[in-house]
Amino acid sequence: MRILGIETSCDETGVAIYDGGAGLLGHRLYSQIALHAEYGGVVPELASRDHVRKLVPLIRELLLDLGLTLKDLDGIAYTAGPGLAGALLVGSAVANAMAFALDIPVLGVHHMEGHLLAPMLEASPPSFPFVALLVSGGHSQLVRVDGIGRYTLLGDTLDDAAGEAFDKVAKMLDLGYPGGPRVAQLAAQGSGEGLGFPRPMTDRPGLDMSFSGLKTFTMNAIAAGPAEGAAKQSHAANIAAAFQDAVVDTLVIKCRRALKQTGLRTLVMAGGVSANQVLRSRLEQSLGQMKAQVFYAQPEFCTDNGAMIAYAGYCRLVAGQRSGYTMTAQPRWALTSLPAA
Repeated sequence: MRILGIETSCDETGVAIYDGGAGLLGHRLYSQIALHAEYGGVVPELASRDHVRKLVPLIRELLLDLGLTLKDLDGIAYTAGPGLAGALLVGSAVANAMAFALDIPVLGVHHMEGHLLAPMLEASPPSFPFVALLVSGGHSQLVRVDGIGRYTLLGDTLDDAAGEAFDKVAKMLDLGYPGGPRVAQLAAQGSGEGLGFPRPMTDRPGLDMSFSGLKTFTMNAIAAGPAEGAAKQSHAANIAAAFQDAVVDTLVIKCRRALKQTGLRTLVMAGGVSANQVLRSRLEQSLGQMKAQVFYAQPEFCTDNGAMIAYAGYCRLVAGQRSGYTMTAQPRWALTSLPAA
């Protein structure tokens, strides 16, 4: 079964084709970073318009490069949510129109399920069951995964997601958009020692997370530093390092707790923040001490992409699930509400 995957949930237009026998055949991604950079964040209306402009040409380009035609497709999967409503509708409209015209099945896919399954595209994928850490601009969750669609929420963020906190700290430090990678780059030039940044909600039991207080602490630490010159730049690097260390330590502590609570020894990390090299390194080191393994996708599949949607769609379409030719967009959609495949 050969599936076209379409991703248009936010500020990246992604397409890919996954074949059940040959694996991922190819993918294309168009990023809107340059479009939104001058505004310091994503402008939903501009994102939707850019998806309209780029999606169909990307599909044509991918098919041409692979030597395929639309008639070679057996199904289409698209991101139905969560995400920006207008952006989701673009992908939904194109996917349903194409599938109806080609008389092939179509399926709306959960964006975070796509992220969760992205490590399955690697040469050595994890096996069920495992604990998943989903960390992105909109989500910070710990989930027990017993199979596709068999998800149990273990812990969630009570306010800001980890990726959202990175973006907000980037704005405080005038680093521009996108914030996460820029905070990580600046952090590499500094040291967070001695700044006393807290590790939120690690002093009590449980797997829930909170990053809004850490954001406020960071804002106060920036205000207390030098106002200009080289000293300001050095202080900013130290702030970035301290903030990143606090987020990473918090996530590592929560992951260790989740593995101990479930008795599992496999962790899958997915979402945009999973590309952070400091987080990867510390998780590998810490989980190695408890004889556990951590899996994650290669960096290009950590952020939004069509490959993860094509694969997630394949897993469900091959199990017989269909959406019907009805446009679907769910800006809010609980991962645990999905049926098993």
